Amino acid sequence: MNTSSLPRVAVLATGGTIAGQAGDSSKTAGYKAGVVGVDKLLDAVHALGSVARIHAEQIASIDSKDMSAALWTQLARRIDELLAQDDIDGVVVTHGTDTLEETAYLLHLTVKSAKPVVLTAAMRPSTALSADGPLNLLNAVTVAASKDAAGKGVLVAFNNQIHSARDVTKTSTYAVDAFRSPETGLLGFVQDGRVEFQRTVVRAHTVASEFAVADRWPMVEIVASYADVSRVTVDALVAAGVRGIVVAGTGNGSMHAVLTQALADAVKQGVAVVRASRVGSGHVMRNGAANDDALGTVSAGTLNPYKARVLLMLAVASNVQDVQRVFDVY
Repeated sequence: MNTSSLPRVAVLATGGTIAGQAGDSSKTAGYKAGVVGVDKLLDAVHALGSVARIHAEQIASIDSKDMSAALWTQLARRIDELLAQDDIDGVVVTHGTDTLEETAYLLHLTVKSAKPVVLTAAMRPSTALSADGPLNLLNAVTVAASKDAAGKGVLVAFNNQIHSARDVTKTSTYAVDAFRSPETGLLGFVQDGRVEFQRTVVRAHTVASEFAVADRWPMVEIVASYADVSRVTVDALVAAGVRGIVVAGTGNGSMHAVLTQALADAVKQGVAVVRASRVGSGHVMRNGAANDDALGTVSAGTLNPYKARVLLMLAVASNVQDVQRVFDVY
């Protein structure tokens, strides 16, 4: 087979369960994440050679629960550098599942290329029986090598499905189909080398995004509303110099009366406050469960609290004045 005509895909490894290792192949918990290097991951998937020419880099070797904003900056800038090269057709990022949706959305808003960027991961370590990582990696490279994937923003390939970075979220602690897009559904599928998209991405992303990664990130935190909540956390965050707060509210982003007053006081001190929901699906309507106009708060729309935090961090870092606008656009 003449491989010189195949697309060239960069695989950037960051660790995670897909690179996890355990002493007992029958166990899918109790392993150490990020142990297996990118070269070994690739060697386990012989079929990659018929899909793309691979350029591999080890960016990090972490459990993704320990993801940092500094690593986001490094990753986004390296992706931009690679995609600016004529001989790189797409990028795959191997990642842990815990914060994959946050990293994917951050890249969706900051990468400045229309070439495919695809994240993938695994729910079972590489040493487990029926490990899902090798097939997920093959499918991710297949999507990144597909011309049909261009211009759709950052994608997540997992369990034969293709999701938009904006919509996807982890919905199970153990299942191999852990990633879903609750409100909008998947974009398409990838199976046995076939890539098919069934819908497109409407909201602004990548080359149409106004955002770029920062050298220094503002402090933006998440608080939750629940029965008998106090204002202690909000007051402590304001005293610590927080620039933004996302509320994981009940239902339609509603907030306990005590928390509402604390957040109204925070807004008066210049803190940007965004209302999201802890429910897991649905949207938070502006002026729906709270009077945003009176409080000075912002609706997160369909973004969950963790993705809302990513967008709020970018908005604050860019000194955006109309925060509601960016939540309506992105």
